[in-house]
Amino acid sequence: MDLEKPPPTTAPRRHGAHQAPKDYEPGDGCLAQFVRIPVRVVVVLVVVPVRMVWDVLVICGRALERVLLRPLGRALAWIFETVLIPVARAVGWVATAVFKALFYWPWVALWRYVVVPVVTYGLVVPVVWVYRQLLTPLGHGIAWLVEHLLLAPARWIGRTLLTPLGHGIAAVLTWLGKALFYWPWVALWRYVVVPVVTYGLVVPVVWVYRQLLTPLGHGIAWLLRALGRGFAWLVRTLLVVPVVWLYRYVLAPVGRELAAALAVAWRIAGHISRAVGRGLKWLAWNLVGRPASWFYRGVCTPVGHFVRDAVWRPAARAAVQAGRATRAALASARETVRQARRDAWRALIGTPREPRPVVGTAGQARNLGGRQQTQTVPGVAAEPEISLHKQG
Repeated sequence: MDLEKPPPTTAPRRHGAHQAPKDYEPGDGCLAQFVRIPVRVVVVLVVVPVRMVWDVLVICGRALERVLLRPLGRALAWIFETVLIPVARAVGWVATAVFKALFYWPWVALWRYVVVPVVTYGLVVPVVWVYRQLLTPLGHGIAWLVEHLLLAPARWIGRTLLTPLGHGIAAVLTWLGKALFYWPWVALWRYVVVPVVTYGLVVPVVWVYRQLLTPLGHGIAWLLRALGRGFAWLVRTLLVVPVVWLYRYVLAPVGRELAAALAVAWRIAGHISRAVGRGLKWLAWNLVGRPASWFYRGVCTPVGHFVRDAVWRPAARAAVQAGRATRAALASARETVRQARRDAWRALIGTPREPRPVVGTAGQARNLGGRQQTQTVPGVAAEPEISLHKQG
């Protein structure tokens, strides 16, 4: 059997012929193809039910969203915008008004019209008056007395007597303090402590560090570096190299083949799922949809037209005519009742006197001096009034 892969041809392939996968590497031989095909077959058999269930769930989800969730969301949005927001605003306004009426306005009124006037005119104004009229002049008088009777003599005594005496005493005390507490300790530190510590401790420690500890530390560091390099070489040789080889030549090809197989299987399962869906759609149309369409067009439509033309329209016209006749009869009956009531009223009380129009004299509006008053005629200018005194 030839294990070498034949050279690729540039001739065009027919539709449906075998094509190399997307992640196909030219270096793979027939053995990789021999392993790849069973893996993809098994993956297709596993993925097809999952893809069909996935497509069914997608269709159900879209139908549920279109039929239930979208109208429900619109209804909830309408309820929220039309009912809940106005109710919440009204409740918030009422709650705000009640809260202000119970807990804000009484305290504001109490603070503004009770506490502030009482504190201002009952406490602050008297205190300010007492401070300005009594305490301030009294304090100024006390300050003048203290300044001229106590502080001025004290400053004169301090400048004249106490200052020179204090300078002498300070100089003596300073010399005694240095002699007792400064010079002995300085001499002890300079001539005893520093030489002893320098030549008895620091010089031996520095010699030990330079001659012993430094070479010993260098040797230990070199030994640790050598051990580290050896441990790193062992880890790389025994762990890293096998893991890298396993990942590069086993896990990566297996993972790549599994990913490619899953992708191809998902596409194949999609085609199979669509084919099954089209078959079910064709079967449902031929078993249910086509007979239902024929029954609707061949039976329900003619029956509906017959019922509409022979039953519904005549019944509607008869109902309209009956309604018109009923309304006319009711109107006639109401008019008869009104006439009978009017005749009975006339028989009991009599015919009321109809008002007669009063015709005014042309060119004259009214005459205050005449016995018979006339109404003002619209559109005619009023004549000058003549009093009874002028008429004689």
